[in-house]
Amino acid sequence: MTEGTALPLYLKGRFAPVPEEHSAFDLTVRGTLPPELDGRYLRNGPNPLPGEDDGHWFTGPGMLHGIRLREGRAEWYRNRWIRTREREGHPFVREDGTFDLTATPGNTHVIRHADTVLALCEAGFPYRVTPALETVGPYDFGGRLTTAMTAHPKEDPVTGELHLFGTGFAPPYLTYHRVTAEGELVDSRPIEVPGPTMTHDFAITGHHIVWMDLPVVFRPGPAGRGGMPYQWDDGYGARHLPSTEAGPEQWLERSTLRDWVWEALEELSPALRLQLVLRHFTTHVTSYERIAAAYGIPVGTVRSRLTQGRTKLAAALAGTADTAHGDTARRTLDSRTQARETLAAAESGHFGALLTERWSPEVALFRGGDRVGGRDLLVRAMDGDIAAGVRQRLVQAIAGRSLAVWEMDIVNPADDPGHCPPAVAWLMTLDATGRVHRLRLFHPQPLRALELLPAL
Repeated sequence: MTEGTALPLYLKGRFAPVPEEHSAFDLTVRGTLPPELDGRYLRNGPNPLPGEDDGHWFTGPGMLHGIRLREGRAEWYRNRWIRTREREGHPFVREDGTFDLTATPGNTHVIRHADTVLALCEAGFPYRVTPALETVGPYDFGGRLTTAMTAHPKEDPVTGELHLFGTGFAPPYLTYHRVTAEGELVDSRPIEVPGPTMTHDFAITGHHIVWMDLPVVFRPGPAGRGGMPYQWDDGYGARHLPSTEAGPEQWLERSTLRDWVWEALEELSPALRLQLVLRHFTTHVTSYERIAAAYGIPVGTVRSRLTQGRTKLAAALAGTADTAHGDTARRTLDSRTQARETLAAAESGHFGALLTERWSPEVALFRGGDRVGGRDLLVRAMDGDIAAGVRQRLVQAIAGRSLAVWEMDIVNPADDPGHCPPAVAWLMTLDATGRVHRLRLFHPQPLRALELLPAL
């Protein structure tokens, strides 16, 4: 801007951007801070660089402000620009017309999920920052996020899962994503909408995800003139998503924690119930081939049972619609806690004691369709892995009255990266008291070492 140019309102007075980064410690407190306030209070927003005008209230590089509160004290304040690729001069639209989802201002929101702090801007990837607000870099959930991410994700207060979506300027225009409480993106699916709209926010309930698809549509022309690239379009119309019309398979796919679906599943035979759960609720054991390998049965049998299961599920859903349903969300949350406690017991040398306390004394360990041992073999195998430096990290837990599934990532020691396969699923059936009495350990990518299990 030249001298004498009238400053727009968003660049002057109380709205003026902060021109420098600051750090301050042991802040003065007027009055009293409740000692229960323990954490960081963070905010994010556009903050143009000194001497620059990005043309709109909502544009300009993001700046984080934070205050650390603890034991009635304000320990520090600091503000930091988010070092994004856009701030470094990289264009959002490349020369070949593709989009660089890392070249965003990162200027809209900030969240913490699974001990990861993310600065958000709905046009692209989030940026990870440290608890001290220093930029780490763009974050794509280990390569699993391939769309932009909304600046307004929603965390389920019961399951701890993070629900989010991404919008695109080309199909798919809207994509739904689900992230586990542990921070792994495990579900992505396109949502059909007629065109690229400004889907700024959405809502979740105990059983539904709701979008409002409204007629504020993407138009690239205004962006080229320094304006916002969205305009009202009377011809687009408005709609509420998703539709409530769904058959049994869609119901199963979309409603992983709806109590009546699980109540209906419990009405099926164990063989049908277990394979439906693996197919529709797990992350790594969903293919026909992996289900067949997990249970030691032909792929054709899996296909047949899934077909039977879906048919019987439709009848079971109708038959249980008016009955009392168990709290599946609470069961799943409890199972997740039990999984973490089980891993903690293993790492502290108390795995055997925990099995004695919580599992059936007649617990049987299976590989495929064969019983290979019981409690003693399981304890020896786990203790051996821990001694070798192997650790498991919970990815997802699901549970009903009669079964539970824990999906784990495996972290091998640096000097023996192939000691174990990279993942394992604990497939458990429960007795009438809720204790594990049958366990299958299935590695989605088995190694030859698994063949040695009966000899351990």
